Amino acid sequence: MVKIITGVGAAVLDHLNLIEDYPNEDGSTHITQIISQGGGACATAVVAAKRLGMFGQMITSVGDDETGKQILEGLDNEGIDTTMIEIVAGGISPHSEIMVNPETGTRTKFVSSNTLPPIEWNMDQIALIKNSDILHVDGTRYDNAMAAIEIAKQNNIPVSVDGCHMETDRELNRKMAEMSDILIMNARYPKIVAKTETTEDALAYFASHGPKVVISTQGTRGCLAWIDGHVEVFPAYSVKAVDSTGAGDVFHGAFIAAYMQGYDVRQAIRYASIAAALKCTQVGGRAGIPSDREIVSYL
Repeated sequence: MVKIITGVGAAVLDHLNLIEDYPNEDGSTHITQIISQGGGACATAVVAAKRLGMFGQMITSVGDDETGKQILEGLDNEGIDTTMIEIVAGGISPHSEIMVNPETGTRTKFVSSNTLPPIEWNMDQIALIKNSDILHVDGTRYDNAMAAIEIAKQNNIPVSVDGCHMETDRELNRKMAEMSDILIMNARYPKIVAKTETTEDALAYFASHGPKVVISTQGTRGCLAWIDGHVEVFPAYSVKAVDSTGAGDVFHGAFIAAYMQGYDVRQAIRYASIAAALKCTQVGGRAGIPSDREIVSYL
């Protein structure tokens, strides 16, 4: 049976600008190509999970502007259920300007603030979460994420949290992390939120405060995971990277897809690491998401 993932979080439009090189501040460079593509931490994770065998659906907000139309179109084209996405009249949809250096695959993001109002939860949106197999949230809108987590917890739906975006109040971040079942964080989040000296100590802290799965992605250094009472290191897979945009988001979606299909944590990490690496061989957060066959073949 196909598993259902519901995402509550960022769905944005990325404008990816390929540049010749990074100039010094107050300098300049040439843009060689501009690519528009759907993005957003949560939405890209859901798209990845959908491509890898799950049924994906999103609850978020967009404006009724042209950007919002493109965000919805991108998700619809991926087969994501967008019927519960709120369209805010007069709202300005979130977008990102991303500068990509194709020589190194590094990127710098300039993200617009999400000024849309919080989700006004209705019975249909609540039912969408209740009938899911897993909820995935990011921290881009703490109010929306926590409301969704509360609904999931009341209905025994497992929760995956993207530990990346942080509130100024670290206690809020810690509360969200501790309510998760799967907690996958970037390199900075663990020590800052857990207030520890080392990432290893932070992973130990979180593992003793709720989540069953605790992972910190470390970019080209791979990732660290707390498994069987200790930290294990998983190296990154080597590829010719042209753009790292969305690699972490794809890792989330691929891990969830593998884990929900019965992979153990170690297998799911390797599966997700390959998915994230192969994504980096193309520009944008979604264009390079591989198929299950490609990942298994790489394994």
